[in-house]
Parts: sequence; structure tokens; C-alpha cells
Amino acid sequence: MDNPAFEFVKGDIRDYETCLQACDGMDVITHQAALGSVPRSINDPVTSNNVNITGTLHMFTAAKEKGIKRLVYAASSSTYGDHPGLPKVEDKIGNPLSPYAVTKYVNELYARVYASLYGMELIGLRYFNIFGPKQNPRGPYAAVIPLFAEALLKNEAPTINGDGLHSRDFTYVDNAVEANILSLFTTNKEAVNQVYNIACGEQTSLLELFEGLRKEAGTSLQPVFGPERLGDVKHSLADISKATSLLGYAAKVPVSTGLRQTFKWYKDHFNK
Repeated sequence: MDNPAFEFVKGDIRDYETCLQACDGMDVITHQAALGSVPRSINDPVTSNNVNITGTLHMFTAAKEKGIKRLVYAASSSTYGDHPGLPKVEDKIGNPLSPYAVTKYVNELYARVYASLYGMELIGLRYFNIFGPKQNPRGPYAAVIPLFAEALLKNEAPTINGDGLHSRDFTYVDNAVEANILSLFTTNKEAVNQVYNIACGEQTSLLELFEGLRKEAGTSLQPVFGPERLGDVKHSLADISKATSLLGYAAKVPVSTGLRQTFKWYKDHFNK
């Protein structure tokens, strides 16, 4: 086809030429590439820095060079660090607790500078524990929901790090997608060059999360408890009023519905 509906470019954002190629002919960009995981960043801070800071700087610069004004990028709730306040409000952050948190905050600093110097419109979305189908349950840095789901499907007791009372604002992936679309196409001038919490505004402990998945699995398995993870905050809960007010964002899929849909996907694809 002379004019394909889409083009897939396989590459690494640490390579600037690849970023330029990906930006060529684009009107707007949503930049989601990153190296996630707090534990991974603690074990290998250099690689996390190279991907998350240098790679994002490449994307910002490539967008500028290609004349792309609007870029939406994946920020993170880890930016709140050790700030004790709940719910988390965008303009009140603490000290970062991991190299990963440092990298995501630096992204926000670069976004402010690029907006100021080059007249770009950059919007950061501070995701709170995004989950959904297709997350890989295998590997040393797998997220908690796919790990729990796979263990339950194997009829094995999953491990909870800590006492299970750690809480997060778990956010189904469809809500994150909606936030990206709203950010890419908003016509509200006050909405650009901002960062937003993207979450459900709902606090769920790891024990409550496990109970929800166990209910879906129809099992009486009990979890086992392991040591707490380094760099983890105890509680996280988002105030999403800014995203609601300026972007029109709403968390349309609650945690319970998201867990049900996610577990169904793992069940349908288990051992395939």
C-alpha cells in the first residue's frame, strides 16, 4: 500500500535516529516507552536512567525537530516519593525513593523546559498502578496482579510482599487509554503543559486485591507473606479532580470490573 493506515517501527528510544523516524509525518505523539519497575531500577539504575531519561529526551527533541507541538508522555505516581499526604495532589511531591522515581520526575522537568523554550505542548500522565490483560506474569519484575492471577490458576499460594496492608490506586488500562486520547486532542488551552493523576481515586490494599482475584478464581487458597520491597511506598491514592476538571477525564472502569475482566483474560489464555 502506498498510504498504509499505520506503520510499525521497531527500535529503541535510546537511538535518536529511530526516534526521528518514528516522529516523521506525525501530528501528535503519545510517548509510552519506558523501563518500568522500582526493583529493576534499584538493581540496575544505569539502564533505567538511559531508557527513561535519555530515551524520553530523545523523543522530546525528535518531536521538536519534526515540528510536532503536542506530545503526551507517561509520567508516574512514583514521583510523589515520601510525601505523606493522601490523596496525592499534583503540586505536592516529596523526595523520590528509587532510581525509577528519579527518572520519571526528570521527565517532568524536561517537559517544563521544552514547553518554555520551544513553545511545545507537553502533557504528563502520572499513572497509578495500571493493570489489565496481557501483562506478563513471568520474569523477575512482573506486576502483582498477573503474578496473583497465574498463581491462582495454578492453584498455588501467591506471595504478598509485606503484611498485605500496603495500598494502591489500581487503575484499569482502559482508563489510561481514555486519558491519553483526551490529552492528545483537548482544545482547552489551560489543559496543556500540565501533569495529571490518572487513577480511579480508590484505595485497594494488597489483601483486598488478592481477595477480589480469589473470588474470581473460586478458590480458598491463602497467600504467603514475604519481606517488603525496597523503595516501596506504603500507601498511594490519587486525587483525580484536576484531570476531571481540565481534561474531562473520568475513571469509567472501576477496579472490581477491571479485575474481573483481567482475570477472565488470564483464565482464557492460561497455558496457551
